[in-house]
Amino acid sequence: MILLVLLASILILVVTVYQYDEQTKDYNIQRFERKEAIAKKTIELELTNKTTYAVNTENLSKIFQNRIYEISSINKLNITIYNLEGRLLKTSFGNAFEKIDSTPLTDIIVSDLAQNSNHRILKNNEIEGISYQTSYSYINDPKFKRIGILELQFTQDNSEIEYELKEFIYRLSIVYLLMFLLAISFAYFLSSYITQSIKTISDKMQQTRLNERNEKIILNKASSEIEVLVDAYNNMIDQLEESAARLAKSEREQAWREMAKQVAHEIKNPLTPMRLSVQSFERKFNPKDENIKEKLAEYSQTLIQQIDVMSSIASAFSDFAKMPTQKKEKIEVISVVKLALDIFNEKSVKYQPKEQELHAFLDKTQLIRIVTNLIKNSLQATEKEENPLINVEVLSEGSKVKIVVSDNGKGISDDVKDLIFEPKFTTKSSGMGLGLAMIKNIIEAYDGHISFTSKEGIGTVFTVVLPKK
Repeated sequence: MILLVLLASILILVVTVYQYDEQTKDYNIQRFERKEAIAKKTIELELTNKTTYAVNTENLSKIFQNRIYEISSINKLNITIYNLEGRLLKTSFGNAFEKIDSTPLTDIIVSDLAQNSNHRILKNNEIEGISYQTSYSYINDPKFKRIGILELQFTQDNSEIEYELKEFIYRLSIVYLLMFLLAISFAYFLSSYITQSIKTISDKMQQTRLNERNEKIILNKASSEIEVLVDAYNNMIDQLEESAARLAKSEREQAWREMAKQVAHEIKNPLTPMRLSVQSFERKFNPKDENIKEKLAEYSQTLIQQIDVMSSIASAFSDFAKMPTQKKEKIEVISVVKLALDIFNEKSVKYQPKEQELHAFLDKTQLIRIVTNLIKNSLQATEKEENPLINVEVLSEGSKVKIVVSDNGKGISDDVKDLIFEPKFTTKSSGMGLGLAMIKNIIEAYDGHISFTSKEGIGTVFTVVLPKK
């Protein structure tokens, strides 16, 4: 819109200047023709009725001795009379007492005038920035015999027209400047009106989440096109909520089915040896056996071990299912981590705190659980290493507490890196694969995060970041 107004202003300005220039040229030509006609008519009357001299070439200078100045003054023309060969006879330039330029007409002008069908030549000249119009025609006696050549020269004074043009352009510029400002203002408010609605829609779209409740867009004033877009978005939100609810329900059902399968599988593992032990005991039971007490004790110990395994399975699933409560108390992290490491007697575990003291608002028990699980994983990863090394670092990074546990174990293959925090996933021959999933839930409940880097055959580094408050 602004560009169109600007282009229109420039085009109108160019057309206006061109039109004024053409009108000025036409006006000057018409004015000169009127003056030329009057001057020639006056000369014709002078030759026909007023002169007492014989009308011929030799007497032209006498006939117009003084009269030429009057005709020139009345018509505001410069008049010059030549004979038929182009030699100067009389001119209105200067006065009778001044020396005048007696340069004759060029042969070209004399020849062109004779050959021209109208016997008239019109020329436009410009000398020192001043424009002139000059015409050449014949002077005839009363019997229409050619007796001389008449040169009429008109000085063009366009200062008034140029002043009017400047005034017109000035006023036109003011009008278009106001139009330009109005166009800018209108375009600004129009674009603001449109983009405000679009920005609202864009912001809502950026905030749209599959697993959260999304707000609908409500606009008080909007164009019909924007209202169609808003209605489409609101319908999409309704469908998204329905799809999210169905998806969440499906995921919950699938999760419970998978969990039930895992629980059943883990419980079946100890039940099988228990069944075999009972059957074996039933076949071999002999009350009169001298070693009956030892065999009964061995049988009982086997059952107790399997029962303990089942109890640990139930406890692990219970701990995983129960979301950790965000119990926060001010603890000294360095000493708590050392307390968690004291239960491990392995020489391979090295503790390297970077701070003397480090305080944070966390749950002491859950922090110990995090460290313990990471150390257990590292110990299992370094079981087959000749020189196992597990390094634990604790340091402060701004408002965060950073715990780094690294080992030189077998590492984690690229195929299973994406599954490492998944429940029931494990790379070990025993265990339920809930340890890392459980501590990940604990860490995220405190708005922290856990990450790892690993290379097969080199080792693994787990990094835990927790807020101090």
